[in-house]
Amino acid sequence: MGMALSAVSTVVSGAVSGASGEAGRRLSERLYDLLSRGRSGGNPGSAAGGSAHPALPGTESEQTAAAQQLLELACRSPEFAREVTEWVREAAWLSPRSVPAVAHAASRPQMLPPTTAAFTDRAEVLAWLTGLLDEEERTPGAPVVAVLTGPGGIGKTAAAVHCATALRERFPDGVLFADLKGASAGTALQPSDVLARFLEPLGVPRALVPGDEARQRDLYRGCTADRRLLVVLDDAHDDAQVVPLLPASPECLVLVTSRYRPGRLVGEHGARPYPLGPLSAEDAMTLVRRVAGRDRPAAPDAVVRAVADGTGGIPLALCTTGAGLAVRHQLTWERVAERLSGRGQGNQGHDREGTAVREEDRAAAADPVRLVQDAAYAELTPGCAAFYRAIAVWPWPTVTVRTAAHAAAVHEDEARGLLEELARVHLLEEVGEERYRFHDLTRAHAHALAEAEDGQARMAAAVRRVAVAHLRFAAGADFRVMPLRWRLGAAYRGLVLPEHRDRADGKRALAELRAERENLAAVVRAAAHHGFDDLVWQLCEALWGLHLLLGFHAQWIDTHLLGVEAAGRHVAEEFGDPRSVGRMWSQLAFGYMGSGRPADAEHALTQARAADRACGHHRGEATAVESLGLLRLKQWEFAAAQACFEEAQEVLRRIGPGEDGWADVPRATALLTHHIGRAQTRQRQFPAAVARLNDALAQFRRLPGGGDAYNAGRVYMSLGDAHLDAGDAEQARVCLDEAVTAMTEAGAGLQLADALEARARCHRLSERRAEEAADLRTAAAHYEADEDHLGLTRVRTRLAELTA
Repeated sequence: MGMALSAVSTVVSGAVSGASGEAGRRLSERLYDLLSRGRSGGNPGSAAGGSAHPALPGTESEQTAAAQQLLELACRSPEFAREVTEWVREAAWLSPRSVPAVAHAASRPQMLPPTTAAFTDRAEVLAWLTGLLDEEERTPGAPVVAVLTGPGGIGKTAAAVHCATALRERFPDGVLFADLKGASAGTALQPSDVLARFLEPLGVPRALVPGDEARQRDLYRGCTADRRLLVVLDDAHDDAQVVPLLPASPECLVLVTSRYRPGRLVGEHGARPYPLGPLSAEDAMTLVRRVAGRDRPAAPDAVVRAVADGTGGIPLALCTTGAGLAVRHQLTWERVAERLSGRGQGNQGHDREGTAVREEDRAAAADPVRLVQDAAYAELTPGCAAFYRAIAVWPWPTVTVRTAAHAAAVHEDEARGLLEELARVHLLEEVGEERYRFHDLTRAHAHALAEAEDGQARMAAAVRRVAVAHLRFAAGADFRVMPLRWRLGAAYRGLVLPEHRDRADGKRALAELRAERENLAAVVRAAAHHGFDDLVWQLCEALWGLHLLLGFHAQWIDTHLLGVEAAGRHVAEEFGDPRSVGRMWSQLAFGYMGSGRPADAEHALTQARAADRACGHHRGEATAVESLGLLRLKQWEFAAAQACFEEAQEVLRRIGPGEDGWADVPRATALLTHHIGRAQTRQRQFPAAVARLNDALAQFRRLPGGGDAYNAGRVYMSLGDAHLDAGDAEQARVCLDEAVTAMTEAGAGLQLADALEARARCHRLSERRAEEAADLRTAAAHYEADEDHLGLTRVRTRLAELTA
């Protein structure tokens, strides 16, 4: 019963989200058939009767009842027992399971960033953490949770990374690290985003990472339950950001850094806080000397102490000061000491020129970090200073060459040099190849200077340039990922694929989008903040391929909600595109589906249809109705799904020659015909389904440019499913032969593997073991080439059973 219930829960939870791909879809439909046969006394022919139709078991009690029905069906005959057992076994492979730490190929993540060579002291922090781990009276069953607190720039991250590096040998199952970006509520990462990032290195295939946070949290706890892990959560904004990321094992250490004092963590989870203060005078002198380097002439201890005292012993200020000394040989220790001591200013409220000093400037002089940043800024060339201000107009997750060049309106080669210059003086940190990051205090400093020296208008112009550049990049990459889909927005005009395109180009484009995912989301938010509504919804449109193929549902919903609002405002503008409103609602609906929120998805599609109908956009309305039909398919409402697809075809017929969407009508109609055939198959209307699918096949073959081989292959897959469900394994095999050929021609590796796996099932039913093994071996090679570890494991398991 437990195995059956787990299998039902797994398959149902992925039915709406589609996270398990084609294998999950087939298992969902086979579950529908099994439950239908259970209701009809085991007779598949009567499954089309009204009372025999099961509903998708969404609640826990419904899933328990469905599992019980499977067991009852299995008891009726050996044949049913074999079918149910096989289904449960295959469903188990879709379960987003944890990988035990003791497993042969267990993932042992090592996500800790490198420690800095200039790190100084903090020995007391390491001793404190060691004491917590060795404490005899630890709370049983709970991980050790330690929180380093202190103001920005005090060195919490460096101390945490240093201590984690020293302690990592005590945690043989790996180290997880995440920068929670908690300097403000606006920049703080959602727990769901971090959980998705952690689950993959813990061994969960990307396709099986759930879309909703609750299921991600459950899976994360399962993954960590038997492990000895070190989890470093840097720069937490509040307790709510941390609690979902606590592992389940008492053998784990969770090291949190935050500038805010923990409350719930201490009260409910036994966290132990440690306030981090400035370095001692001796340690501060050591650190600034290390950063400044040995190439400089030695300075008297008194002068170095004056420099260290001027920084207040704050590591960020010490490192910035030392970096300036390291790269500017004309800068003397004495000059720096004078600047930091305040002797360059008068004592009566006037500066060196006698100008009255403002109260806020006097307050800044009392802040060692600000004082050091001002000193470092004063040494920049005018061009580098303007660049420093320009790249800080928004809290970009990372500053890339593209971002920097467009923010500052300079050529990319110049941007590269200026980024390196700022990194050398410790005003930026290099975190990857041509990828940089501000400390949030340094960005605040640069942002304040931008406000004072450049003004809001120039800052907004910099944001717009960055947004336009990222829109061009994202639209170009999205076009390479999904070239045949219909799309809106001027960014796609003129885009064409090369005549002899590398088959791997789409995969590379998707990887490029994934690498810039967080920056693209930040660009959407920045554009929305500044009221660039035309760019907001177009950026969301350009993120469609990324989200549809890779998920990241929390970000998807967040950005597309902004897209819906922006599109609504954009319509009212003189050159607004009224079609954008329905487009944003339709895309948002798929984000809700992926998060397992079908009611929200249905509402979004209702809004999409209303918006498209109001502006007479038939192509958009057809998409909204089609998408509702796809949702109905996932919910096992097959008759309702068919009605939606047929209605969508009626909407497409309203598009006349030359009208918006006319060129896409043949392909859209073929897709809908394919959907109708699938819906009819599920209703066991096999003759009608086969006829409809053959019609779809003919439509795809007639498309301009030699037809659509990929979608023709998909139709052959559906024909194979229809014949298999009708009990004709031989005719199914014939169709799957064609599917294999079509997917080979299309270069669709994963879909080819899926077709081979489906054909292997036909061979199994016909007891052709050698042919089954051959197809499974070929499928395994394609799964391995496309890094689909779930498919590879599933196929290898079946191969091992064949040869046992």
